Formats: sequence, C-alpha cells, structure tokens
Amino acid sequence: MHERVVRATIDSGTVEGFTRDGVHRWRSIPFAQPPVGPLRFRAPQPVQPWPGVRYCHSFANCAPQQRMYTALGLGKYQSMGEDCLTLNVTTPEHRPDEPMPVMVFIHGGGYILGSSATPIYDGAALARKGCVYVSVNYRLGALGCLDLSSLSTREVTIEDNLFLRDLVMALRWVRDNIAVFGGDPDRVTIFGESAGAQAVATLLAVPAAKGLFAHAISESPASGMVGPPELRAEYAEQFAAQLGVARNEAAQALLTARPADLVNALDELIKRSQNNMLGAFAVGPTSGTEYLPLGPVEAMRAGRAHRLPLIIGSNAHEGRLFTRWLKLLPTHPSMIERLLGHLEPEHRERITAAYPGYPDADACVRLGGDFAFGTAAWEIAEAHSLHAPTYRYRYDYAPRTLHWSGLGATHATELFAVFDVYRTRFGSLLTAAADGRSARRVSDDVQTRWREFSRTGVPGGDWPAYNHADRAVMIFDRKPRIEHDPHSERRQAWQSFSLAAR
Repeated sequence: MHERVVRATIDSGTVEGFTRDGVHRWRSIPFAQPPVGPLRFRAPQPVQPWPGVRYCHSFANCAPQQRMYTALGLGKYQSMGEDCLTLNVTTPEHRPDEPMPVMVFIHGGGYILGSSATPIYDGAALARKGCVYVSVNYRLGALGCLDLSSLSTREVTIEDNLFLRDLVMALRWVRDNIAVFGGDPDRVTIFGESAGAQAVATLLAVPAAKGLFAHAISESPASGMVGPPELRAEYAEQFAAQLGVARNEAAQALLTARPADLVNALDELIKRSQNNMLGAFAVGPTSGTEYLPLGPVEAMRAGRAHRLPLIIGSNAHEGRLFTRWLKLLPTHPSMIERLLGHLEPEHRERITAAYPGYPDADACVRLGGDFAFGTAAWEIAEAHSLHAPTYRYRYDYAPRTLHWSGLGATHATELFAVFDVYRTRFGSLLTAAADGRSARRVSDDVQTRWREFSRTGVPGGDWPAYNHADRAVMIFDRKPRIEHDPHSERRQAWQSFSLAAR
C-alpha cells in the first residue's frame, strides 16, 4: 500500500506522519514531558521542544497495565511504559478552506486499561467526513488514576487527579497546535466511552479545563467513580499495605517501585475492595480538592460546571458484556443484596421492584447494568440540563449476530457505529446475517449527529433537548425515534442512591 510522508510544524518542533486511505496520520506526538523519575506522581509538565524532525509514523507506549489488554492484533501487543503522554492526529488528505471542527476522543477501560492505539479508535472514517480527529493517552491505574496524594511527605510530593491533569494538558496542546492541522480551536468536542465518558463528564467540572472545549459527548459513563479525599486516603493506605511497605516509607517506595508491581498491587486492591465494598471504585476522580472542587453531578446541579452542550447516553443491554468478561458488575443476587445492603428496606425494595422477575438472571443483569452505567447517564442528564443544553440517547441497535450471542446492544457496542466499524472486514462478519444495510444506516445516523454536534452544538433539528418537563430521549435503532422518559420507574428507583453514602 502506497504511503506518502506528511509534515507539520507545531510549537515543539516538526512532526512527520504519513498519508494513506485519504487521511493524514500522525501517531504518538508527545503533549507533555515523560512523567518519569522525579516527575512520577506529579502534574504533567510542558513538552520540551526537539531539534530536527520527530517521526510519528507508529504508536509508541501505552500506559502500564496488564499485558493482555494491550493487544493490537493477533499476537501483536503494544509496548508499555511510563513515557506514554502522547496523542494521535488524523485529518482528511484534502482539507476544506474553512477550519474544521476537532473531535478529541478519551478511551475507556475502567481507569486501569486501554490505549488510544486500539484499532477500533482509528478515527479515519470520522476525519474523512470533515473533522480533525485526536485520540489521547493518559496515565492509568496506580500511576494516574489511584489517588495516592495522602501518602505525600516533606520530601516526596504526590499530586491528586493526575489523569485529569494529563487530559487538560492534552487539551491545551490541542488549543495551541490544532490550527496547524486545519482544526478550529474554538470548536473542540471531547467525547469518550465508559471511563472515558466519565472523564468527559468530570472535565465539565474541572476549573482548569474552562475554555479548552466547546461541546462534550459522554457515551455510557460509569457510575461510582468519584470519591472524596477520605475514601481515597483509605484506598491509598490499603495500596501501600498491598505493596508491603510501611506508611511512613510509602511515598519513597512508590517513587522507585516497578510499574508492573504497581499494576499487580492495584489489581489485588480492586479485587479486595469489591469484596469489602468500601464505597466508590478504587480508581477515578477525587472531588473536594483544589483541582476538582465538586464532583461532576454536584457541580452541574449547582450551575458551577462549564455550561456547554452535552450529549449523554447509555446502551440498552449494558450489563450483558460483564457476564462474559471483566466480571466486575453486580449481576448476581448475592452481590446485589450486598450492594443494596446499606439501604432502608423500602428503598431496596423500590429498586428491585423496578426489575420485574428479580432475582432471575435477566433482571439481575439489567439491574447491574443500570447500577454501573444507567444511573450515571440519568443523573448527569438530570443535573446538566438544569443549566445547559443536554441531549439524551439510548443505543438499542444490535445486528442479529450480537442478539444470537446473548450480548445485544451491550456496553461499548455504540462504538461500532461511531467509528464506522460496520464498513470494515470485522464489521461485515458481525452483519453476516443480512444486517449490513441496517448497520450502515444506524452508523450514518450516529456519525452525522456527532459531526453536526461538533460543528454547531446541536445534533440535528429532530432531536429535542432533554428537560425535566418531558425528558426526551433519542433511541438509536433500525428506525430512530424519540421516547419520553423511557424506563421512568427504573430512573426514579435509583434516585438518591449513592455508593459513597455507605
């Protein structure tokens, strides 16, 4: 396949990428200094300029994580390392005269895994239709998403919310450099899925992110990820114990620990915290700090979040994926009873009654999916719509192959539409049962709306904004439609539920 070289000169130097399939690509451009040595556990520092040309033809490191999650293909794994603060830029080969909207993607993975190099996040299909597509890495797990700041000493400073600081640094890079690639720095849309969607919602509440983006799309944000400093300090103590170091020696030990040891210790901590049900998930944002004064929902309710247009939604069968892989969700009656154990009996019964047939398996999976994802989408839509344009969706579409496999429109399947996977070889396997046409139609609908939203802040004239009067929800399916307050009994049953309240 013929490739041509393409160069761009940005603030820090010249970057060389390549042109293929109608798009220019630059991979692994650094947006910050490598957070290594004394910069481990510190806020990201501005990237140092380089002499000559930096070759950005291939992906460099992803953040340290379990190796099995770094697969890029059959038997092909991405390299890992702490020097991972890079982003990728994809633009159409023939750019229009006008600056293009910019779409910045934040990957998911429960804040412990994932990479911007994952093939599904390629973004070329979006770029070909007239945007500058950027995908971002951030520090994961114990090195970025586990708040260890309570272990700081006079000699060693550990900062909080490192992954949010990384993302803000990446957005600053976009503001300062994206015009070189044909992008409009005033029309930046951040979008993400799962933990990435939760990060998108949280960035709406980060004061330092003000003015760095104009629109936000949050696809299946995860619930129970935001924790107060006291809870984070408790997790930090347990993490130090898991590493086998005394509290007064923890900060120094953390600075020199092998990344693989930090990854393994966090895995053990997460397993144990699931059993102990401490509260919010061990990794994720810490609210009540200078960097993140209020959690996203609290900030939105108070009108203190950035008042920008937001698309927020979830999928029809979120929980089914987790009955097969990453069994982290409460999809079994015994786990659900423990999860709801701290509630008053009438509140507990109100939640389980919203799932007819409980405790049968299907009802448990629906309940687990709502607990993990539906509740966040409901809460965020309810809160953000008080002060800013908010558009709510539910993604119901699945080809027959996914229905036959028992997955349906499960967690992350909307990414097939967003990234135009149904037009790839893998997508044609998924639509082998004569669903190709409907899959492409749904993909075109989602992409058109995401693109229009990135341009104007409105995802099409036939999609009414969400408000407390009628709660309009766009249903993406073989035929798109608007429903008003679907599953209202489930939404209301979860009101006032809080993991952190235990």
